[in-house]
Amino acid sequence: MSRRIPISPIDALRPGQRKLVFVDGASVVAFNIDGKVFAVDNSCPHNGASLASGQLEGHVLRCPAHGMRFDLRDGIEREATGLCPKQFPVQECDGQFVMRVDDPL
Repeated sequence: MSRRIPISPIDALRPGQRKLVFVDGASVVAFNIDGKVFAVDNSCPHNGASLASGQLEGHVLRCPAHGMRFDLRDGIEREATGLCPKQFPVQECDGQFVMRVDDPL
């Protein structure tokens, strides 16, 4: 069963901004890129570094610890290691960005 977790009012998470969201003690980071919001686990799958302060290059997020790059549109890691952060679908609902969480984190 899935849960809908509010991230932010739409006007409070503008393009170019990011926000940390905490769900069941886990940290998720949401990025607004050109009006579309992408949410991923804040822990890099390589070594657990926080992705929240990573550099964005278009839709590609660079891990600040080791430079691994993940495309936020599909979660695929660009160096072909097979590592991908967990993604959470985001949609607009009643003036809010909400993410769907299917499994406990």
